[in-house]
Amino acid sequence: MPDCLVRIVKQHLPCQFSIMSKDQIRHLIDQRLPEAGVVDTALKGVQLFRVTEPVPCAPAVYEPTVVAILSGVKEAILDGEHHAYGSEEYLLCPMTLPVEAGAPQASDDNPLLGVMIALEPRMMRDLAIEMETTAGAGFRHDGLSQPALALAKWDVGFTEALLRLLELLDNPVDAAVLGPGRLRELYYALLKGEAGSAARRAFGVGNEIARTIDYLSSHLSEQVTIDDMANHVGMSRAVFHRRFKEATTMTPIQFVKSMRLNNAAMKIAEGKTVSEAAWDVGYQSSSQFSREFKRLYGQSPRQWSHARQPALGPA
Repeated sequence: MPDCLVRIVKQHLPCQFSIMSKDQIRHLIDQRLPEAGVVDTALKGVQLFRVTEPVPCAPAVYEPTVVAILSGVKEAILDGEHHAYGSEEYLLCPMTLPVEAGAPQASDDNPLLGVMIALEPRMMRDLAIEMETTAGAGFRHDGLSQPALALAKWDVGFTEALLRLLELLDNPVDAAVLGPGRLRELYYALLKGEAGSAARRAFGVGNEIARTIDYLSSHLSEQVTIDDMANHVGMSRAVFHRRFKEATTMTPIQFVKSMRLNNAAMKIAEGKTVSEAAWDVGYQSSSQFSREFKRLYGQSPRQWSHARQPALGPA
């Protein structure tokens, strides 16, 4: 389509343009992934996936990621809250979170097809702060409670930025040279889009809770207290507790426990013994680990390992 016609369609028929672009994105993924699987691409942090059989929801740890679905339905559960999304919405996970995820409805006739893009924290922080500085205080997150997992409708900005990014896959040189700039475009679209407030809260000015979660993620095997977490970001215990629960839906203690148990479940699914997995995530007592695991998942670690498989999801 000539550039002049593209501009006219974008200006006067944004919905139609978005549909056209999504069809192009799906075609790009179909070409590169005709069979079931997850593949890395020449673009750092960008993965394509196709699932053709049901995957029950199972423990996973989502890193800061955006997940865009082109067909089928993906599911994620955070602290008991169920999120199911398909090709009408994308999911933004702005901080590391312990979830259960899967694709229970996937089949050959209705495959789950999509793209996962890991968010590079430094680039997101720099861009969020630059946008807030340029646009002024009115552009910053409003301080109201935002969902820890944010669903947002595909708008023209996001759709076009994603298409322009994936078009680079045709040429490794283009991907290497232009990739960082196209990723920045996509990040900009995320920060301006429907989930932008959640993204700016995690990466912009005042992102203390996201920084705390980064700290916790790298110290899971240690005995970190609420006072340690509050001191890490210069807050009182009471203020930190309230702000943390607003951001994640969980208390700090619940969050740490869920992170440890989800990481342990993933390790068991990968072949580690129950004792090894428990020790790796900071449990010094296998019996305590087994009790807390069963309380959360309804099965003992050994029962769970025989009945489940690792979840597909950004991890």
